[in-house]
Amino acid sequence: MGGRALTAAATVCVALAANACTGIPPSRPEESIKTDVYVTAYTWFDNTPPGSTKISHPVLHQAAGGAGTYADPVTIAVGHSRATGQDVLDIPAGTRIYLPDVRRYFIVEDTCGDGPEPEEGPCHTGAEKYGNAKQWIDMWIGGRYESQSFVRKCARKATGVSTAIFNPRDHYPVASGHGVIHDGKCDAGYGNSVPGL
Repeated sequence: MGGRALTAAATVCVALAANACTGIPPSRPEESIKTDVYVTAYTWFDNTPPGSTKISHPVLHQAAGGAGTYADPVTIAVGHSRATGQDVLDIPAGTRIYLPDVRRYFIVEDTCGDGPEPEEGPCHTGAEKYGNAKQWIDMWIGGRYESQSFVRKCARKATGVSTAIFNPRDHYPVASGHGVIHDGKCDAGYGNSVPGL
């Protein structure tokens, strides 16, 4: 009986990550700074469906949102593909990203690109058309209680080839206010230098 229990325990340890069996917490993914990321913004008005906060891969939020702090990052959408028959995100759900130009943290919780073949559309492909960018991400900026023209102007201001920190540490500065659009303000344009490095 004891031998079977040990064999079962060994099998469980093989099936789990090695760190889980040793009691050592899993290592954090390494922080990565990329300077060639095409960043766009999506809003209350152009989400799918329009006039909603619906997201496809909830992690911390059940709807698009967030303050922008490390603890409460804002939803961000990434490209995805259904070519394998599964919905595979270009960047795993739950990945945190820090964008210096808006001084906020984000978390992958949504997808961009609609239809049965999203791999042929925005975010999954096409970044290279915009300043030779290597990757495309689409940040939620909200705007439900603002005019559509103001929200579109803010989206344009926040769009461009930018610096992005993937798997960031929790010490980067965060601008005040809840989200990129808050209190009638479009909080973007801080630039691409990374404060605190």
